[in-house]
Amino acid sequence: MPGIYIHIPFCKQKCTYCDFTSFPNRLNFAEAYMACLYKEMELRAKELGKETFDTVYIGGGTPSVIDPAYIYGAMKQVKKLFKLSKDPEITIEMNPGTVNENKIATYKRAGVNRFSVGLQTAIDEQLRDLGRVHNVRDYLYCASLLQGENFSADVMLGIRGQTEEDVRKTIAVAAGSGAKHISMYALQPEDGTPIYTLYLNGELPDGDEVAALYAYGCKLLREYGYRRYEVSNFAKPGYESRHNLNYWRRGEYIGFGVSASSFFYGKRFTNTFDLDEYMKCVLSGFPPVVESEEVKEADAKFEYVMLALRTAEGLSAAKYREAFGSDWREDFSAALARTEKYLETKGDRTRIKPRYLFVQNRILIEYVK
Repeated sequence: MPGIYIHIPFCKQKCTYCDFTSFPNRLNFAEAYMACLYKEMELRAKELGKETFDTVYIGGGTPSVIDPAYIYGAMKQVKKLFKLSKDPEITIEMNPGTVNENKIATYKRAGVNRFSVGLQTAIDEQLRDLGRVHNVRDYLYCASLLQGENFSADVMLGIRGQTEEDVRKTIAVAAGSGAKHISMYALQPEDGTPIYTLYLNGELPDGDEVAALYAYGCKLLREYGYRRYEVSNFAKPGYESRHNLNYWRRGEYIGFGVSASSFFYGKRFTNTFDLDEYMKCVLSGFPPVVESEEVKEADAKFEYVMLALRTAEGLSAAKYREAFGSDWREDFSAALARTEKYLETKGDRTRIKPRYLFVQNRILIEYVK
């Protein structure tokens, strides 16, 4: 079943590594923006009203920075306009520096049953270096409010000065706080972000150092009982993110809000990245789409292979044949010959060998046609 993504583009301040569409100085636009977001849902409901959605993911930006009543209103609108499955997974991203007991209580009343918390690192000095608005104490307070809830913690690798001991302490804090799911991913310094200067100056760990930290983090997470089910995602059994799994299985999804992307009925489309233009379009009764394309079969096949090989479950030959009516090994015979040593096949499924997962981009690039 497809998923719903809702983008909240506001934040307290922009992190030094952030390349997402977010606006730290326009929080006064939140009320107007959310009214437009509710209206965009109405516009889309006319064509998608008969679909059943299994997940809702509220991301950003920092969704927890705005009045929780707006989140409640967004979920009320979703339930009014769209059909949800009997047990939908509803996630909200939160920055620990913007959370309190009232907000979490409101989110739960709105139907949120999964929380994604941005820890990043348990070293306060590194948090300041990243421009985060929280410290470790804030994270622990947030986690204490979420005891008994299904929540995930984000852990970042490749931070300036980061050591194995820093990673050990961060994972210990995340696991010890009760997180059912941990996302551990490498910092990607993007051109135009403040941290890119550090990258150019050689002040960030290089690829080999980050790979070593990743391997060490994987070992620790296994010891804490987390199973890797995708390159950057680890979960206690039964707590994998259904919303993210839908992406990796090339499932359909609809995105609401500025810069939100969608994949539905064989088309990909993306909303405008301009906040003012987004609101003008919606208020005029037009979908705020700036990019739209039909996905060609060759691209669809590559996406299917690329996404499946990122996961622990790997690529099912039977499901590929069901989707495309052909054998994936024949469709990608040349690429397969070049990458066979990095892969393992058991029964119907082929996956990247665990020791090569961190460099999977170098492997998957061979499958681009």
